[in-house]
Amino acid sequence: MNAPLMPKATAVWLVDNTALSFDQVADFCGLHALEVQAIADEEVAIGMQGLDPIANGQLTREEISRCEANTAERLKLSMSDIPIPEARGKGPRYTPLSKRQDKPDAIAWLLRHYPELSDAQVGRIIGTTKPTINSIRDRSHWNTPNLRPRSPVEIGLCSMEELENNLDTARARAQRKAVRERKAAEKAARQNGDVLAAAEVSSEKVVPEASNEDGASSDTTVWSAMADSKAAGLSDEAEAVKPEWPPKVEESDAS
Repeated sequence: MNAPLMPKATAVWLVDNTALSFDQVADFCGLHALEVQAIADEEVAIGMQGLDPIANGQLTREEISRCEANTAERLKLSMSDIPIPEARGKGPRYTPLSKRQDKPDAIAWLLRHYPELSDAQVGRIIGTTKPTINSIRDRSHWNTPNLRPRSPVEIGLCSMEELENNLDTARARAQRKAVRERKAAEKAARQNGDVLAAAEVSSEKVVPEASNEDGASSDTTVWSAMADSKAAGLSDEAEAVKPEWPPKVEESDAS
């Protein structure tokens, strides 16, 4: 049930000008029965001007009379022909003209102290755009030499609660990213380990063949060495048997 406008002031008027029970007034105004009783005893809302719900179109005299005749009945709010205004959605943050020149200082402060905040979060906190944030980050902003990083809470551009909520969100996002990166690294390490194990198995299969080849090459080397030594021995014998030329003439034969 919708409550009337200014419920406490309406309760003051109903207590002073009707014979309704405390429960009926409390139910209509959205208050506790003890609070309505305190209003009647002038312990609460002392000196408050009552608000006439009949003049405001929230109640009719017939409705009040009906409930006065029976305390079990409850007042019903009159339907108004005035359309209810639509709730305004979240739009860009309004910043007073006197504080708009402080936005670059607040952006520089957030980028320096809380780099984990995304550009979208900084834009929501300060009420600025991503091009402005990027220009301050890469120092291409037209007023970069005069920037003085200052907390947006101290300047009055946001509340501490809003800043802490955004920081909690950014830290949770960074933690999730770290977990994903760790899992990816572990998966890559397992894959590399499987590749290395397969390479070791293949190398174990190749090693015996290589040893056989080494044995064959060593045998070939031995046989070639023996052949070379034998050839060297034959050449020495041939040189020993080869006669000298011209033959030597003995002196006795010449005489």
